[in-house]
Amino acid sequence: MAEMAGGRGAGAIQAMAPEERRKQMMRAVVASTVGTSIEWYDYFLFGTMAGLVFPHLFFPKSDALAGTLNSYAIFFVGFLARPIGAWLFGTYGDRIGRKATLIATLLFMGIATFLIGVMPTYSTLGLWAAVILIILRACQGIGVGGEWGGSVLMSMEWGSQKRKGFLGSWPQFGVPIGLVLSNGITALTVTTAGTTAFNDWAWRIPFLISIVLVGVGLYIRLGIMETPVFQALLQERRIEQAPVREVFRRNWREILLSALLRLPEQAPFYLFTVFVFTFGAFATKLDKPFLTWAVSVAGLVSFITIPLFGHLSDVIGRKTMYMIGIAVMAVWGFVYFGLFAAGVAAVVFVVIALSLIPHDMQYGPQAALIAESYTGRLRYSGASLGYQLASIIAGGPAPIIALGLWAGKFELLGVSVTSPFPTKNPYMISLYILGCCIVGFIAVALLKDHKAYDHTREYEQQEAMEPGKLTRPVMG
Repeated sequence: MAEMAGGRGAGAIQAMAPEERRKQMMRAVVASTVGTSIEWYDYFLFGTMAGLVFPHLFFPKSDALAGTLNSYAIFFVGFLARPIGAWLFGTYGDRIGRKATLIATLLFMGIATFLIGVMPTYSTLGLWAAVILIILRACQGIGVGGEWGGSVLMSMEWGSQKRKGFLGSWPQFGVPIGLVLSNGITALTVTTAGTTAFNDWAWRIPFLISIVLVGVGLYIRLGIMETPVFQALLQERRIEQAPVREVFRRNWREILLSALLRLPEQAPFYLFTVFVFTFGAFATKLDKPFLTWAVSVAGLVSFITIPLFGHLSDVIGRKTMYMIGIAVMAVWGFVYFGLFAAGVAAVVFVVIALSLIPHDMQYGPQAALIAESYTGRLRYSGASLGYQLASIIAGGPAPIIALGLWAGKFELLGVSVTSPFPTKNPYMISLYILGCCIVGFIAVALLKDHKAYDHTREYEQQEAMEPGKLTRPVMG
């Protein structure tokens, strides 16, 4: 049965006329990229506001440090919720299909973001406003937790064996688009309304705009077809009824390594795009519009570098490209914070603008590296869980750890812990990045290379029929 399902998955693509196949592939790539861009806009917008206005809107009685730490703690809630989204939507993505699940994740995220734009603040509800914010942030995390796996599969499962890295990088391309949109619209709002009006009411505008973007994304996603791989699994009744349980049983090692290899990619990313606002304010006194425009330029650079490094992974190998990126990041952490702390405006702008290139060297090939580690019937669940579990140990705590290292203490919800490291030393944050790089490098080295496997066919079939052609068999 696995042979029939795998054969039909590949056959469904091969049976199409070249023009029709190209047309469907382009629709899938566009739908994945546009929808992912909107979801990341929503997700990053919260992080930007956590650094700019949430401390005084929801924690006005706390000092600047405590208010910022509390805002970052709520920001972290979204990361804690992401594995829940991976489990929930991963299950449905492997059972009812990639397309239907992606429509649900987009709606889930969009509605939560819009509600943040109309919710009351501390001045109206007191601390209950922060409770509502936590709930809505958790909903954002659940939505984005299910989005990534489906969007990557929608692109990759329509593509060819030789272009998995390049095609898988396009949903990743949604990250810089979302970053540019969130920071660009925020910067434009601050510049147009003025700092006082922005802090008072205009901060809501970027959140309200989300509902329009969601409508565009839904229109595009409703017009795509289900992937040939899932269609074949459905026709041959190869659907796994408990995919999360099964993928943990068969691929626990790949899930763990997928999470760990994201440490040197995700933790620095949220330092360069979220913590940047706090560090700029505390260490350099540079103003908010300057920093938001600089981060927007960094996102524009990623428009080129993410697909470029995804393509290079098809040429030199996924693991090779990723490990080069980790090595560059280990050095870049010291360069970035050393120059940033100097406070020279022109230098800081250039450093921020170039900051995401070492990240993109990993993020470009990452989608294919993780997704191709799992066979088709378990791919949505496995890829989503591996990717999103990193949020708990990497992206979520990164701004909190960095701020604590800089300030010399970790203070959350009234509990204060003194840091044993030198205070206001930017290189302490660089050492944190270096530690992430060491762990990530080891994880990539231990992850088995699955590039040779045909992603349109079930892996068991290939292991049984073509053992001589596959030098690195995988579990599942």
